[in-house]
Amino acid sequence: MKKKTGRRLFQTGVLMLAAFFFLETGFWGKGCPGSVEAASGENAEELQLQYEEYRQRFDAIGQVSDIPGQDFNIIGSQVFPVTLETYGEILFIPALDAKYNRMAIFLADADEKIVYKTDQLESNNRNKGELRQPNQGIAAVSFQDVDGDGLTDIVLITTCKNEKEAFFRDTYKVGEVLFRKDQGFYRDWRLSDKINRFSMNKSIRFVTSFVRDGNSVEFLYTATTQDELLRQGFEIFNELCYWRDFEKMGRLRVVPGIYSMADYDVFMIYLVNEQGYIVWSFQPMRDYDNLYALKGITCRDIDGDGLKDIVVLARYSYEDDNNELVITSDYDIYYQRTGGFYADTEFKKLYQSVEEDTMEGLVQKARAFWGWSA
Repeated sequence: MKKKTGRRLFQTGVLMLAAFFFLETGFWGKGCPGSVEAASGENAEELQLQYEEYRQRFDAIGQVSDIPGQDFNIIGSQVFPVTLETYGEILFIPALDAKYNRMAIFLADADEKIVYKTDQLESNNRNKGELRQPNQGIAAVSFQDVDGDGLTDIVLITTCKNEKEAFFRDTYKVGEVLFRKDQGFYRDWRLSDKINRFSMNKSIRFVTSFVRDGNSVEFLYTATTQDELLRQGFEIFNELCYWRDFEKMGRLRVVPGIYSMADYDVFMIYLVNEQGYIVWSFQPMRDYDNLYALKGITCRDIDGDGLKDIVVLARYSYEDDNNELVITSDYDIYYQRTGGFYADTEFKKLYQSVEEDTMEGLVQKARAFWGWSA
């Protein structure tokens, strides 16, 4: 990239705002990322050499023109100007390493000098033991003071390709915050871990509601009693609560409800005993963004083993890769076993929910799959 090209980008400014996700790096020897540090065996030495070669290319970038020169592809649609304390007006430049698909962020001044760069991003630590990472695009980026120190921080949500089928959609989100300090930025890996482990990465508002405002969905997974859920703001759907005798687990109350955070309704179902203790929990919405409408919950034997299973049918919403709102119908079946409940995977491979699905029709289809009917 010639110098005049870089200045033209800087002067013309806002070329689209949609932010690529960041990968965390740890240390192996000097500066080796956590994803590589996890490697072991006969390929570990080769991987370390590959990382050293990659690191040399990254460290050699001092000007905007060096970015493509060192085999990093600038994501042109995500390049835009921003004003930051001490730096003044700078250019935000995300780029992907052409060889390993690792994300890097560069800040450049009006003379195209790189005044800050980092590849220590959460999305660079998705594939453990590998240099190559699944970065695909930036879902959102925001510049705001998150920690109240008067300095502008960077809030990022990156999209990654679902290469290992850990999610139901083709891509998934990774969120984090780069906190401003006197020289550059730093990241708090503990916050990044919670943002992504508890799916608080759905939007910029979701991330800032956690990091800045102190709200969190973590209690949905750690609470031990129904009272604790209520104290934290969980809203129970009382009209859908009922007691059932589960053959392997005793008499339990089915307790569905939501926790609202940053315009999202996080849907959970709990099984609570007569003393008010939670003995099992379910998250039917998985990596959907929001519960749109609950169509029904039923406790009936689905697989013909004489034990009551749990079927959930609902409509959920999420943003697709084009940031368009999508509303879809989906279901989950949880089979009762001696040790608790286990989510169905076999029937789900065969049948995908449609908007016209009813609970009774879904139960009949699932029972037919198991070769029986009531």
